Amino acid sequence: MIILKNVTLRRGARVLLDAASVTVNPGEKVGLVGRNGAGKSTLFALLNGTLHEDSGDCSIPAQWRLAQVAQDMPETAESATDFVIAGDTRLAAAQAEVLAAEATDDGERMGHAYMELHDAGAHDASARAQALILGLGFRTAELDKPVNSFSGGWRMRLQLARALMCPSDLLLLDEPTNHLDLDALVWLEAWLQRYTGTMLVISHDREFLDAVTNVTVHIETAKLNRYGGNYTKFEDMRAEKMELQQASYAKQQEKIAHLKKFIDRFKAQASKAKQAQSRVKALDRMEKIGPLLAEAEFTFEFKEPANLPNPMLSMQGIDFGYPAPEGSPAGTPPTVIVKNVSKSVLAGQRIGILGANGQGKSTVVKTIARDLAPLAGEIIEGKGLSIGYFAQQELDVLRPPDTPLEHMIRLVKDTTARGALSGQATREQDLRSFLGSFNFTGDQVKQTVGTMSGGEKARLVLCMLVWQRPNLLLLDEPTNHLDLATREALGMALNEFEGTVMLVSHDRALLRAVCDEFWLVSRGGISPFDGDLDDYQRYLLDEAKRQREALKEAHAAASAAASAPPPPVAAVAEPVRPRREDNRSRQLRKELELCEARMAELGQEKAALEERLSGEPGIDEINELGKRLGALQDELDQLEERWLELGNTLDAAWSGV
Repeated sequence: MIILKNVTLRRGARVLLDAASVTVNPGEKVGLVGRNGAGKSTLFALLNGTLHEDSGDCSIPAQWRLAQVAQDMPETAESATDFVIAGDTRLAAAQAEVLAAEATDDGERMGHAYMELHDAGAHDASARAQALILGLGFRTAELDKPVNSFSGGWRMRLQLARALMCPSDLLLLDEPTNHLDLDALVWLEAWLQRYTGTMLVISHDREFLDAVTNVTVHIETAKLNRYGGNYTKFEDMRAEKMELQQASYAKQQEKIAHLKKFIDRFKAQASKAKQAQSRVKALDRMEKIGPLLAEAEFTFEFKEPANLPNPMLSMQGIDFGYPAPEGSPAGTPPTVIVKNVSKSVLAGQRIGILGANGQGKSTVVKTIARDLAPLAGEIIEGKGLSIGYFAQQELDVLRPPDTPLEHMIRLVKDTTARGALSGQATREQDLRSFLGSFNFTGDQVKQTVGTMSGGEKARLVLCMLVWQRPNLLLLDEPTNHLDLATREALGMALNEFEGTVMLVSHDRALLRAVCDEFWLVSRGGISPFDGDLDDYQRYLLDEAKRQREALKEAHAAASAAASAPPPPVAAVAEPVRPRREDNRSRQLRKELELCEARMAELGQEKAALEERLSGEPGIDEINELGKRLGALQDELDQLEERWLELGNTLDAAWSGV
């Protein structure tokens, strides 16, 4: 288990942890929460050995293997599949040992090396890596593309896949959902729920934390406070704790006031001097309860739009997509992603835009935002339409050398040049005050953007968006860098906004709070989605299954066409061999289903045992639970190996091998 005992941790002159203690048991999945700057990422640096405690003790089992997502942007020409496979440290070590053994001509050493290579999963490493890559939203055609051909967000997904590929006993995940769409997020949740090691995750997505964690550790006032349960349960328990603390503080203050009143009244009277002195001692001995110091809340609001055209806009026969790249041969057609859309957007609508990765959600939003021109059809805008657009790459638009104040001054000049000012305050002091309402106070208004955190940059973009007084908000993943408090503030502001909202987000809590209707972008079109987000998650899982089956059918059809003999001159009876292969496939499939069922049973039993361990069992019970968990894991390992063998055999059968 992980044990932190009286740990003090400093960064410069700032104390992030002060004599803090906490215990994390094997197999627990822990959500690490706290305000920005509380020390969450610094605690990860302590756990991975990058930093060392200033005092106290931090112990992690020496034999535990660690996996975490590298924060650097990979620059390599190797393929996506090879890059992820390299994350399997056990496999890499086995491959290195094989090379070393072959160089010595030592037969016994080579035998052991090849055995270890097999045990490390060399036979299915490519399949395992590609399953991770596809699960995180990549397309099949991208599996062999070089890493450096992807954009930054997609490279970070590859870093995440590489971390998941690494065999580990301890998994550290710092904001793993930032670059994911909702379909990839749903897949990641399912993967982490099956993960058998100990996990610590930092995230500002409350529904993600609820889905994957069973313990919450809160960093507050330089202490580590452990709560049994996911994020929602933590909030409930913390609210109760705060209420009790406030009540106890108020009661103690009342008692202190009563003692002081007695002391002040009778300390000068000889007959009451001893009693007064006794109360002075009682007051000194009293263990003082601190007042409740709640974290400062952040709130903001969108200004009332200058006007509300209705409809906001009307789309008539629109094709969404991208024109042919510059330099393409004449006649190269554009890339059409969503076709023939005729819809109107009305004043006051709250539309959530859903769709699996790559279906065109961002393309639709970019076109409405005027960043892309429609490939066909016409968008008719209402008179006085004012669009506020928060793009996924909006942070990249900020200028790193400039300050928040300089960004606001430039925004004033741009809107003045366009004649789009609507009575906003434009003096420098007014702009400073406006920035202050978004927590940019004092010298922060002159801090260069390049030195700011992702959350501060996102807050600046929101500030600039609010200042423009839009009546149509187009928000494409606005929460990627926002902490929980700012996400909640955004949700409240959007609910009070009088204009129209169109929102793309993987934050399900925000979608639930803000949107009252959903559009589904799928298979080249846009249609209303009749259902809630739980229905949508089921839809995503079904869609992923449909795509896998379509790929298998296409693969089987291509293999059959390639290996088919020339057509006979005359009709002949159907050969018997395909029927035998079909029967064999059915038997394999049946055994595969039995494997999956047994693995599910073992997974449930394992989860129950881990939950018992998360309590406070006695030493004997811990030993008993540990033995049973070990036996369960051994059986699971054997079943998983057989499951993979069956899958490979089935793939071969489907391919006509």
